[in-house]
Amino acid sequence: MKCPVCEIGCDIPEGGVGRCGMYTCLGKGIAEIHGNSYMAMMPISMETIPILHYIPGAKVLQVSSVGCNFSCRGCISGIFTSNPRSVSGALKRVPPEKVVSKAIDEGCEGIAFCLNEPLVSYYTVMGVAEEAAKEGLFTGISSNCYFTKSAAHFLSNTIDFINIGFKGASDARYRDCGVMSSEPVFRNLKLFHDAGVHVEASVMHLKGMENEVVGTAEGISGISSDIPLQIMRFVPFGDAAIDLEPPVSSSELLCNGLKDILDHVYLFNSPGTPMLNTYCPKCGSLIAEREFYGPMGSKTKWFSPGGRCTCGYVLPLKGEFREGVFHEEGMMGGYRPTRGFEMVLAILECLDVRDGIKLDWLWKDLIKENYLAYVHEKLASFETYYEMIRDLSRRTGKIDEGEDLVCYLEAKSRKVTEKAGNLPVSKRPNVYYSMGTPLFGLISTRFENSLVECAGGRSLNRRITRKGKPGVTLSKEEFECLNPDYVIVSGLFSSPASDYMDFCIREGLDAGAVSNGRIFNMVPGWDFGSPRWILGLMHLANILHPDIFSFDLERERKEYYMMFYRDSDYDITNRSFVKYLP
Repeated sequence: MKCPVCEIGCDIPEGGVGRCGMYTCLGKGIAEIHGNSYMAMMPISMETIPILHYIPGAKVLQVSSVGCNFSCRGCISGIFTSNPRSVSGALKRVPPEKVVSKAIDEGCEGIAFCLNEPLVSYYTVMGVAEEAAKEGLFTGISSNCYFTKSAAHFLSNTIDFINIGFKGASDARYRDCGVMSSEPVFRNLKLFHDAGVHVEASVMHLKGMENEVVGTAEGISGISSDIPLQIMRFVPFGDAAIDLEPPVSSSELLCNGLKDILDHVYLFNSPGTPMLNTYCPKCGSLIAEREFYGPMGSKTKWFSPGGRCTCGYVLPLKGEFREGVFHEEGMMGGYRPTRGFEMVLAILECLDVRDGIKLDWLWKDLIKENYLAYVHEKLASFETYYEMIRDLSRRTGKIDEGEDLVCYLEAKSRKVTEKAGNLPVSKRPNVYYSMGTPLFGLISTRFENSLVECAGGRSLNRRITRKGKPGVTLSKEEFECLNPDYVIVSGLFSSPASDYMDFCIREGLDAGAVSNGRIFNMVPGWDFGSPRWILGLMHLANILHPDIFSFDLERERKEYYMMFYRDSDYDITNRSFVKYLP
């Protein structure tokens, strides 16, 4: 029987499954294999989904399952979408009325299906939306929107908002994701918009594929120039090449150029960019101020009452801004859980845990135990990181391998401490750790601060007291008050050091690091999330104190990789913490 949900149109035999692995044929109909079953439920804010023009700041219950009907390179959610069978045992069955009750108990105004692809849980979404409406809650989804026309039609009568994630405008881009055409997505966008559903769109910006973004914007403008477009600067994870990642400056240039096509264009995955803000399309005045809040996410700092500009323009907005924006704890909410579980994988990779069955059972246990809260706690220091290694080694029967890894990290870090630990304050340079753009500084509790201090620097980021994930946007005055001797550019959401220098010169940022040209990039994966942070520590020591440190980083890299990856040429060349997802 042909699946009626997705435009791929899988012909599913009796008892068989479709390509997404989430539907089967039972008797005369198609049914979900894991209906009303969830991997996670957690409260988030609307901007974390992200949705920007629908009740901004509202608290909603994010619900997530597993699986996807697409197969995209570098998928940020690959750990939960590429092999749903491996984590399906961790799914918890919750009937629609219980989901709604949890949303109410958490003080949420609505429910949002995101993280994995809601299309593979179509009937579950419909059931929850209908139940939510009875209790006065709204429902929305973040989806690739590859629904059949009939499925989209029925859904449009049930949900209140949708973020449609475009891969681009051309059929070629969609073939890269394993489907045939972009046409169903544009068709469904119009269908949802015409039905009165609040629609926002997002599109990936891959380096060299700017025409795909422009084409998407043009297609959207043919429906309505009021539809917000979120440009997702591509950050390569999984199997995606790092040369597909555009610099923040290139994405900003592209974003600026689209303002002649659409009224409201936003830039994500670019920490510190002002292009997350809402500006009046008539006079250019600020209407809403936001900042980066983890992968694909943002947080609203300020919103003009009613979305009204001083010139009289009124933002096309549904609902009033909610004061006191909800902040998710730890790694919870949005796409942050995917990074947390990849950090676990990075340790397991070093422990040589390759047994698929063992991994399946481990994932089930970790998800059921809410292990992400534990991971966040253990990222506070070297010592707590060692505790996490030992815990995972016990769970997987790799105790000796875990001790070998801990001993290696302790021995290498001790070599740094022995030389840098007794440096007087006058010999410790002031170091500022930034991400994406110079004015986005990591918060005081981040692991990178420990690296700086162990390497003989004074972490200026310890002085940042505001909340943020993973940092906050500083003013020019705050940056200059810090006056760093060195600026280190994070290896995660990164930019070339040359772009940093150009930004500082263009914006007139005055600091010792700028005048002395002391802006340095961290190697991807060497400062956070993976035991490879030990290489980042040695890299930092070489940078901050070349008079006392001269680590041969290529030799150290090969030694580490041979010991823990059993291959001296093993390498990870993108932003992932691991080379391959299971």
